[in-house]
Amino acid sequence: MLMNVCLQSKLNIPDMPVGNFSASPAAPTAAPAEEEEAAPVQQEKTLFNLKLESFEAAAKPKIIKEIKSMLGLSLVDSKKFVESAPKMMKEGVPKEEAEKILETLKGLGAKVSME
Repeated sequence: MLMNVCLQSKLNIPDMPVGNFSASPAAPTAAPAEEEEAAPVQQEKTLFNLKLESFEAAAKPKIIKEIKSMLGLSLVDSKKFVESAPKMMKEGVPKEEAEKILETLKGLGAKVSME
């Protein structure tokens, strides 16, 4: 404590009142947090998760080929992926791309959900 007083006098630093410094900055940060919470509720969802729910048995080879090219898996991994349905295919897909994938797989005979 004595050392602080000596340094303050040598460096010409005025005494600062010791107070409740944490209370005043907390108030301004609370208002933007409320605005940030309200903003996502108003926005339309733009990213979706695609999940392969099921498929028709006759369409299995076509769906395996499509999954292979879409996800970049090997043929064996694609077959295991399709056979393990229901399974998440892609996450965070933009709406336009998700709808395109959805239509393609439904056209082949798969049941896909967009979450």
